Amino acid sequence: MKRSVAESLLRHNWNFPSANGSDDIHSIHPYPAKFIPEIPRTLISEIGVPKGTAVFDPFCGCGTTLVEAQLLGHPSIGVDINPIACLISRVKTSPPAPELSTAVATILERARKSSITTRLGIPNLDHWFQKDVQQALTAVAHEIATIDVDPSIRAGLRLALSAIIVRVSNEDSDTRYAAVNKAMTKEKVFAAYDATSRRIIEEKTKLSYQLPESRVIQNDIMEVTAPMIGKRVGLMVTSPPYPNAYEYWLYHKYRMWWLGYDPIAVRKREIGARAHYFGRKKTPTVDDFRRQMRHVLSLAREVFAPRGHACVVIGRSRIHGKDVDNAGLIAETGKELGYSAVGRIQRTIAANRKSFNLSHANIKTEELIVLGK
Repeated sequence: MKRSVAESLLRHNWNFPSANGSDDIHSIHPYPAKFIPEIPRTLISEIGVPKGTAVFDPFCGCGTTLVEAQLLGHPSIGVDINPIACLISRVKTSPPAPELSTAVATILERARKSSITTRLGIPNLDHWFQKDVQQALTAVAHEIATIDVDPSIRAGLRLALSAIIVRVSNEDSDTRYAAVNKAMTKEKVFAAYDATSRRIIEEKTKLSYQLPESRVIQNDIMEVTAPMIGKRVGLMVTSPPYPNAYEYWLYHKYRMWWLGYDPIAVRKREIGARAHYFGRKKTPTVDDFRRQMRHVLSLAREVFAPRGHACVVIGRSRIHGKDVDNAGLIAETGKELGYSAVGRIQRTIAANRKSFNLSHANIKTEELIVLGK
């Protein structure tokens, strides 16, 4: 007798105690508080994706859902406002680029000989980057921008640069925003870039077989419409930003500046960013987050094929001293939109999971909400 979706989901331990973090394609670029691959992998496998439809992630981040969909043989579509997230997702889900290795060697050869001056316009540059590091990063960035290569190769070159920015800076780590002296040199920057590029090439080569198409849309999800998705969706798997908990733009802002993006523009429109909740005459409210999630669920319902499912993983938030049940809000909004409640499962977040949970939002559990069209 065939199990129902709800019964299939209950067969699993959603804490995934044996998950030790990935050392594969998922780990080629740092990304705080990222989705663990076991969640989308299990959801896609258990719920299934109807033939001719795609997996959709409206907050795709570093592309975990998109990669897992590809590995299970399904096309995917992701949306994110953060350009670093989109760069990571596109490189992860694109075909391997054999010419990347040659391009890296050319860039390093030229960068070591470069006398180009440090780029201007990046705030607090001397505080976060030593002079030698500034010069090395400037030279590499310039060579990436000017080398004559295919756009897919350039994306890989840019990703490798983005991946080392925090490591070679004075920033303590991707999860601790404090300045420390790391005694970096130009040659250490070049060596880090070379090693990271090799790692990307190695992991991409492992995925050299034919993969289904994956498309990444860089946009504010509130501005995305069904025609922009452009394909029927069989399954949505996502983890929205928790309001007032994480600031993705903050931990990627120097990556954005070095790669020519505008992190301030991203901050203004990033859903849930902690910066929105302080220092303004009018700060976001629970109703604002409800409106945002209503748009996402409405968009998904519009593009869903028959028997489509929406899977959302989210924890609580603490806003101005009050706990907010984000999972309950999403379940309630789904009911209002005509979704059926398929399942609601609480999971414990691994204590060793790297994130930047602060004392005001110490999130130890999150919930998986599954809704049916």
